[in-house]
Amino acid sequence: MILSKCRQECWSPAVDPRSFAAPSRCLTRHLHLRCRADFGARALRGTAAFTARAERGALRCLVLDTKDLQVFKVTVNGQDAKFVFGEKHSFKGTPLEITLPFELSRGQEAIVEISFESSPKSSALQWFTPEQTSGKKHPFLFSQCQATHCRAIFPCQDTPAVKLTYYAEISVPKELVALMSANRDGEMPDPEDSSRKIYCFSQNVPIPCYLIALVVGALESRKIGPRTLVWAEKELVDKSAYEFAEAEAMLKTAEDLAGPYVWGQYDLLVLPPSFPYGGMENPCLTFVTPTLLAGDRSLSNVIAHEISHSWTGNLVTNKTWEHFWLNEGHTVYLERRIGGQLFGEQFRHFQALGGWRELQNTINTLGDKNPVSNLVPNLSEVDPDVAYSSVPYEKGFALLFYLEQLLGGPDVFIGFLKAYIQQFAYKSIVTEDWKKFLYSYFKDKVDVLDKVDWNSWFHAPGMPPAPLPVSHVQRMQQVYDFNAINNSEIRFRWLRLCIKSKWEEAIPLALKMATDQGRLKFTRPLFRDLYGFDKCRDLAVKTFLEHRASMHPVTSMLVGKDLKQDQ
Repeated sequence: MILSKCRQECWSPAVDPRSFAAPSRCLTRHLHLRCRADFGARALRGTAAFTARAERGALRCLVLDTKDLQVFKVTVNGQDAKFVFGEKHSFKGTPLEITLPFELSRGQEAIVEISFESSPKSSALQWFTPEQTSGKKHPFLFSQCQATHCRAIFPCQDTPAVKLTYYAEISVPKELVALMSANRDGEMPDPEDSSRKIYCFSQNVPIPCYLIALVVGALESRKIGPRTLVWAEKELVDKSAYEFAEAEAMLKTAEDLAGPYVWGQYDLLVLPPSFPYGGMENPCLTFVTPTLLAGDRSLSNVIAHEISHSWTGNLVTNKTWEHFWLNEGHTVYLERRIGGQLFGEQFRHFQALGGWRELQNTINTLGDKNPVSNLVPNLSEVDPDVAYSSVPYEKGFALLFYLEQLLGGPDVFIGFLKAYIQQFAYKSIVTEDWKKFLYSYFKDKVDVLDKVDWNSWFHAPGMPPAPLPVSHVQRMQQVYDFNAINNSEIRFRWLRLCIKSKWEEAIPLALKMATDQGRLKFTRPLFRDLYGFDKCRDLAVKTFLEHRASMHPVTSMLVGKDLKQDQ
């Protein structure tokens, strides 16, 4: 393949296999977006002006991601710049190669302004006719940029490895409202068209491009907290305000657990039913599905999840989509800690149990050898949308829940989570960064951490190597009272699960079943499990020796081998 001169100069090994950008050479640090939502053409048209900084000397080139875009003009500090589109890729889109009209030295900044127009078939935008909305009178538009669709709105370095601040001015028909993933910064009549108005937005916390979001529609709001408005079409706004009234209590609880909320406003937006996710954690403005409007606040855990992203995901971000579990596993963990604080620890364990079942169902569907079920999968030629599943959420949560049990319980582990957020706030990281910090935080427990089968957790497909965490087992006992069941098959399976999960209260019950009867099917596996649990190894041997004389010789011989008590 013959590379253009620009691409030859800009080529460097990709930080992110799903992006053409080379942020190690040139970094976009701020965006000034001016655009017009054209419902007739189903297009966003305008300019994206990036403050770009050279990270290496003698820079003459900038490569940005695009997908199905038109680009009309590029200027650098007001001077015209040459640009060319590279080769189109099936899901990555097309690189936009810009040749700077002058050289930038390392650390030098320039304003790169691109005139663009999105396509009616943009994968980031959904346009609704009035008939498709609740009110039936006005059109509606919303964006969904995660994982790699911001490039289908305007050219950008569309990788979570790059974070930028932004200011935006959006022109819309004056009877509609525009909202973005930023703090609102006023509105004014459009000087070029009296039938339109311009809404302004400011996001001063650096974010990856996948968190840039826009919605335009006939929206109304209701205040439900000191920093929270709920936005929806008129027909749903009061119902939404009731449903999400717990948002402020959740925000306060999250701040107690994870540290200060740095984003200013926390608003909620209820979208039309076609929105493809339960929620999307766009900063300052969480997008949610109307399917959460149950009428009894019973689905509010989704709000707790999106609130949690304000720390894990939005403040500390996965550097590439291979490390998506860093976003989602920590967010599920924090979401369930919020639930535990507000509704009791049993509620948290019950949710954890539901998550474990969800993971089992996902892995049954994917297949337990499917590499996409790795916690850290190889996605080099995989569209992240295709790889999307509950694995990074629930396998990631299972790892953190397992570590919580291993390292001293919930109070100890939340200290780590808070320190982790403080350490990596405003940065994008990979799993190795997380693991190194875990080891440095728990430097007095390195021997415990070294016993974790890290390779299997991160790089093996299927269910996690750890058994069901002990608190799941405790919750199962509370709900189902398995300890009172005398059916030997159920009791046997239950007690094995308890011992494998290292639930100490089950030790005497397991020893009793192993010695009350002598069926090999039950006795041998129970003794083997008890011997494998370091807390009760000596007791298992002692109990075996006490009962050995009354056992069948074959049972005595086989259990003796298992317990290294051969005669």
